[in-house]
This record gives sequence, C-alpha cells and structure tokens, in this order.
Amino acid sequence: MSSATHPSLTVVSTSNAPAAIGPYSQAIKAGNLLFCSGCIPIDPASGAIAQGIEAQATQALKNLAAVVEAGGSEIGKVVKCTVFLKDMNDFAVVNGIYEKAFGSHKPARSAVEVSRLPRDVLVEVEAIASLE
Repeated sequence: MSSATHPSLTVVSTSNAPAAIGPYSQAIKAGNLLFCSGCIPIDPASGAIAQGIEAQATQALKNLAAVVEAGGSEIGKVVKCTVFLKDMNDFAVVNGIYEKAFGSHKPARSAVEVSRLPRDVLVEVEAIASLE
C-alpha cells in the first residue's frame, strides 16, 4: 500500500531540530492544529546526543520549540504535551526544566515511564499546538 500526504495536511520540517530518523515528519499541520512528533535530545548541528537528564531535557525541549515555531506556532500555544521518561525518578528534574521552557504557560500534559526510547535517550517530548 502506497499513499501520498493528503492535500489537506502540510508537512513541517526544520533544520533547527534533528531530522526525522524514520518514516515520519517532524510535524504535521491539520486544520488549525500542529501535531509535533516526539523530540529527542539530539543537537541538530552536530548530531550529538546530550549527556545526563538535565542536558537531555533541555535539548529535547529546545528541539520541540524549533519544530513548533517552524510550524507557525509558538510555545505559548501548545495545547498538550506528552513527556516520555526512561526513568520516572527523573520526573522532578525534567519537570523543573519543562517549567522553565514553558514559563507561566501550562499546557495539558502526560508524563509516562517507558522501557526504551530511540537512540537510548532518557527523555522524549511530543506536543500538539494551536495555529490560531
């Protein structure tokens, strides 16, 4: 089965975040919403993975912000985030970095522990943002 992206959808791509490492897009615009794929802590310039949970959470959120902005939205318009953690013991640290990244904006959010993430990173963050 082969299919092309429906004309009602727009693929979003930016060099300010790591390229997709599989058959998916960094984000897709659908109507007035932007659906961002999970962002992991890869430096888009060097391809290096940040070391340690603080650096990884910071880079993952920086990558997410780049994709959100490339899609025509902004962090203050994020409606929902999902945070995937390799270890829920890192929640407090990631939560503090997340709070700094979003400032006073508090989108709906889920945080879950998972057994493994791509490239064996410690954290991944995905989001849905409004385009209005």
